[in-house]
Amino acid sequence: MKELFLYHYWLIKLLAISFLAFVFLIKIVVLLWCTPRRIEHHFSKQGIRGPPYRFFIGNVKEIVEMMLKASSQPMPFSHNILPRVLSFYHHWKKIYGATFLVWFGPTVRLTVSDPDLIREIFTSKSELYEKVEAHPLVKQLEGDGLLSLKGEKWARHRKIITPTFHMENLKLLVPVVAKSAIDMVEKWSAMTNSDEVEIDVCEWFQTLTEDVITRTVFGSSYEDGKAIFQLQAQQMVLAAVAFRRVLIPGYRFLPTKRNINSWRLDKEIKKSLMKLIERRKEKSSINRTHQDGCPKDLLGLMIQASNSSTDVTIHDIVEECKSFFFAGQHTTSNLLTWTTVLLAMHPQWQAQAREEVLRVCGSRDVPTKDDVAKLKTVKPASLIACFPREKKKTPFPSLYCFLFLFCFFLFRFWFLFFPGFPYPAYSSCSSLAEGVEPVSCGGISVI
Repeated sequence: MKELFLYHYWLIKLLAISFLAFVFLIKIVVLLWCTPRRIEHHFSKQGIRGPPYRFFIGNVKEIVEMMLKASSQPMPFSHNILPRVLSFYHHWKKIYGATFLVWFGPTVRLTVSDPDLIREIFTSKSELYEKVEAHPLVKQLEGDGLLSLKGEKWARHRKIITPTFHMENLKLLVPVVAKSAIDMVEKWSAMTNSDEVEIDVCEWFQTLTEDVITRTVFGSSYEDGKAIFQLQAQQMVLAAVAFRRVLIPGYRFLPTKRNINSWRLDKEIKKSLMKLIERRKEKSSINRTHQDGCPKDLLGLMIQASNSSTDVTIHDIVEECKSFFFAGQHTTSNLLTWTTVLLAMHPQWQAQAREEVLRVCGSRDVPTKDDVAKLKTVKPASLIACFPREKKKTPFPSLYCFLFLFCFFLFRFWFLFFPGFPYPAYSSCSSLAEGVEPVSCGGISVI
């Protein structure tokens, strides 16, 4: 009797385990095969196609192969950078048209590059989209700051940080930025042993950007931020490798060699930032009053907010610092490098820019804050890439809709003005932006 009871007990247990395994298998099949097929069928009825979905990996294999092939070839001196930067988009656009589906694992992305459609989405449908969830390793690198926050927490952080980017505050930072630039140029001058010297401006601009960020945003010297930038550079390599692979839920928690290295780097970055924050807190306690005419920096404002409210914790400050260290460095240094290349390719614009700077600023070594508003030829242009995610319920819960907004709202508009310098394109693209509500990032207005 006892043996019969044990037999039925183990039989029921085995059946229960088998049933759970079967249900889990069904869910996996639905998630990784049935749902992607339904999505493909749904869009194909609307005339939108794309490269076929492959089980589990989607189009990741083809994307990585095309990107590696493009980056291994020498880059021609051309403004048509799309085949190199987004080779998979350039390739599939020729096959499937401007709007098509692409699969990153079982997650689908709808690429849209038609300016009229983009404008309609951002004006009449903007409430349907929110920030995309970044890859976990990418999020660990960029920090859980203003770039990725949503809702009330995003609004609270934005309110705290905004004074840093007010134009009057930025003008007060001009001497600090100028000093870093002068130091760099003086080092260049010391390198000239002959009439000509070859300089890798990309590396120099990266160091310049790091120096400016640590001085203006955190009120520290370059040496304080140097270790953080070096650690983030190592972390970026790991994140880049992970980004090119299919995300397996929970894999980042396994003690693999790459994950252990990533955890170590993240721990060291947080430790370095904590030292920087504690050092700044000590300075704040010594000098509690903010002198008139002194610029406000991000770290000081965050510490001030944490002292007066429990809503802002030390963890929040660390994550915000990570965001600004990461986001500010490469975007600015790459823009400076790209601008230098364009000026070298178009000497006539180089001459016009130099003439205007000398005319407005005169013989002074350092431009003043009032000179910035007077510069017309040398003026900034904000370029952004938007990757919204659909927020409302769709026929397919796993469907995420992405938009790729390229420089100057599509390269066909860029080529209207070449082979000349692209400056006229800034004003000529305004018709695309009509009706698009300007939004504020920090305190800077962008389209």
